[in-house]
Amino acid sequence: MPATIAHIVFDIGSVLLHYEPEIPYRRILPDETERRWFFDNVCTHEWNIEQDRGRDWREAEDLLITDFPDHEHLIRAFRTHWHEMVPHAYDGTVDIMRRLIEQGRDVTMLTNFAADTLREAGERFSFLSEPRGVTVSADVGLLKPEREIYDTHARDFGLTPAATLFIDDTAANVEGARAAGWNAVQFTDADTLRADLDAFRISV
Repeated sequence: MPATIAHIVFDIGSVLLHYEPEIPYRRILPDETERRWFFDNVCTHEWNIEQDRGRDWREAEDLLITDFPDHEHLIRAFRTHWHEMVPHAYDGTVDIMRRLIEQGRDVTMLTNFAADTLREAGERFSFLSEPRGVTVSADVGLLKPEREIYDTHARDFGLTPAATLFIDDTAANVEGARAAGWNAVQFTDADTLRADLDAFRISV
């Protein structure tokens, strides 16, 4: 018997918004081999995630420029052209989220995101203000899949973990939510999400 769900929590990046860091660099650094080397060695995922934990962009840039002074313009381009990395929303998922809100369901968001870039995204994508609220990793100094961020979100928004369903595109974050006592599904596309919600007796 599936759990009775009272709270639905959405991730943002790659669930509600398309996120692809390479988009501006296909123009800035057109050689594919050079571009791959840059993301593997300079502006890596591990470097970027620390901005999601709350590190200031200027500090982050300076750290890399110390090690890669010849790449300063490419390093600074990451934040300068960040808006290009988020070109559109996933309309199907946004529609699902809005239908859940219209049904009177409790919808919140939990995201690994830098504070300033999320504010920028909110100015461009107004639907991000429609759920009851959001826990932003940079604001609390925690990252998914760390247990503490799920506990923080549940406490701050008054969620019952066993009655909570989390939707995230990353397997590790899904497992992190389950370890915190939540129900969780891995997002792939809107049609699959509708089927996942149906399994919890939630129709949209």
